[in-house]
Amino acid sequence: MFRLPGAAEADVVRQKALNRMRAVATGLLVAAAVVYAATLGQDGFWGFVNAGAEASMVGAMADWFAVTALFRHPLGLPIPHTALIPRRKNELGRGLQDFVKDNFLAENIIRERVGAAEVSRRVGAWVVDPAHARRVVDEVSEVAVAGLGRVRDDHVSELAEAVLLPRFREEPIAPIASALLGEMVEDDLHHGLVDLALEELVRWLGKNEDTFIEVLGERAPWWSPPRLNDAVTQRVHLEAIKWVEDIRSDPTHRARQALDSMLRDLARDLAEDPATAERAERLKLRVLEHPQVLATAVSLWNAFQRALTGALQDPEGPLRDRLETELAAFGRRLGEDTKLQKRLDGVLADAVVFAVTRYGAELTDVITTTIERWDGKEAARKIELHVGRDLQFIRINGTVVGGLVGLLIHTVAVLVG
Repeated sequence: MFRLPGAAEADVVRQKALNRMRAVATGLLVAAAVVYAATLGQDGFWGFVNAGAEASMVGAMADWFAVTALFRHPLGLPIPHTALIPRRKNELGRGLQDFVKDNFLAENIIRERVGAAEVSRRVGAWVVDPAHARRVVDEVSEVAVAGLGRVRDDHVSELAEAVLLPRFREEPIAPIASALLGEMVEDDLHHGLVDLALEELVRWLGKNEDTFIEVLGERAPWWSPPRLNDAVTQRVHLEAIKWVEDIRSDPTHRARQALDSMLRDLARDLAEDPATAERAERLKLRVLEHPQVLATAVSLWNAFQRALTGALQDPEGPLRDRLETELAAFGRRLGEDTKLQKRLDGVLADAVVFAVTRYGAELTDVITTTIERWDGKEAARKIELHVGRDLQFIRINGTVVGGLVGLLIHTVAVLVG
């Protein structure tokens, strides 16, 4: 048998309060009966008292029957339309479900309550406190670290192979590369990469003179004297180092300008020349089909995962400190900007309305399914514990009002007679 959950101590308190009110209501009924019996057959003043007591008994008994019939059969008799709650709890559950859905989950009510709650303003005022901001960042960091730790290499590989690579194959690369390359050249973003490449080239030339000379020597004519080849290749090596150093040290060097011009032409050709776009597309497909792409994706993810996890796990690290600062700043702005508050509250209301519209039926269905699991008698007992004390006032009022009505009817009868 399913039992309603509840606090036993609270039920004891409610039961005592219900018993007290029952005693008061029953005491009034007994008092009316005593008065009626004591004044039975009396005339004059006591006749009025007798009429009032009789009507009080009738009213008290009628209301006792009405209140009792909600929860059980009065005196255990199977009178029709009694014990309503045990017999019709399922219908009551469905009615309660419809009532909640129509009156509590309506869109206008939800929007009104979300707006009245001023969620954005309260959140802003709360996160301004540095302790609260740190608490939020600590909780988010802990969840993020746990989530990152659950992502395995095979998950990343499967995602890349099943989702990312097919999407990259379908997406034309030429327009994206053209726009990216054009913006990069216009903003001089590639200069840092060029400087790095030149720095590494100078270092390589300085450390690998023998390799450089050997490569040039292999290109020399067979009939050229070896001594002459060595002199020429050494000279070329020195000039190559000097030339690369000149490019590195001069931001306006003609070689840099030529590279910029070449990149601009490439960006334009990628956007306007079908042949160049086709070559870029073929290059993209060759790169994506290479087996090392998946391994590279996993390696990049692992590097990103380690870096981000380490930053999130450092309580005094720059990332968490930055997150706390930005969160507090956002809270201050949220507390001062009423337009932002209204906009965010509107977004929150839209989200709640969407959730209720989509899942409201499932939410309210919990009421029906839960009540259907209840045992009828136990449900009636629990409900009576919660509302029975107030219902006893119906019996009390019936006793008092019945007596007054009986007294009035007796008075009219005397006057008319």
